Amino acid sequence: MREILCSQITDAVEKLCIRAATVLTPDLCAAIEAAAVSEPSEAGRGALCDMAANFKCAAADGLPICQDTGMAVVFADVGQDVHITGGDFEAAVAEGVRRGYVNGYLRKSVVADPFRRVNTNDNTPPVLWTRLVPGDALTLTVAPKGFGSENKSRMKMFLPSAKQDAFEDFIVETVEIAGADPCPPVVVGVGIGGTVEKAAMMAKLALVRPVDRRNDDEFYADMEKRVLEKINRLGIGPQGFGGRTTALAVNISAYAAHIAGTACVVNIGCHVTRHASVTL
Repeated sequence: MREILCSQITDAVEKLCIRAATVLTPDLCAAIEAAAVSEPSEAGRGALCDMAANFKCAAADGLPICQDTGMAVVFADVGQDVHITGGDFEAAVAEGVRRGYVNGYLRKSVVADPFRRVNTNDNTPPVLWTRLVPGDALTLTVAPKGFGSENKSRMKMFLPSAKQDAFEDFIVETVEIAGADPCPPVVVGVGIGGTVEKAAMMAKLALVRPVDRRNDDEFYADMEKRVLEKINRLGIGPQGFGGRTTALAVNISAYAAHIAGTACVVNIGCHVTRHASVTL
């Protein structure tokens, strides 16, 4: 049994919050730079070049890539042979988020209650998802989610008679309805199967998958490519200026479904789909 102190978890989450907010992942950087070369729209190319300049400046100066530094979503894969000591795990994660947003001078965007809407002034509480996995390590992923894109998420329950085309049309329609609001080019996370909350969880986690990596199942890999092509024919383009780079990737995750229906959730990520991970 390996022990991990809550203080180690807090320190790690603090650093991850700051890193995720200021350093865009290499796969997204490469995808945006490649799109800036291939995009046929002059206005679209200009927007993509500005995005590339922005993420380079942010990383160099330690400044947020986007003014909306998001609501902190934390994924924790806890090894079955890990013993967390020295405090409460959830409190340790929340303290890491508090320190990251306060010490990193990141925008505090969380209100304590959906209706009374008083700002907590430290971006807590985070959204924490914990999963038990084999081994004696703890992997933490912080994925700040801005709400220009989160607001464009949608879900739908499909009858078992629904064909694959209906699911693809729903995903494309979601991006079309979103238009320029989620700051395209977007990353499209999709969860299909399970129950509503399982599909939503898969869709959110799909956004963390690198945009240059397709589903391991060839059936879903082909579906991802096909839906991406359909989305990029919509003509929305970078920042809504027109062009063929409306999305950088479509990442689909699937799970077993009930015989009476299938849940489908689409979670949109903007061109700054941020995340950072560490294994303790």
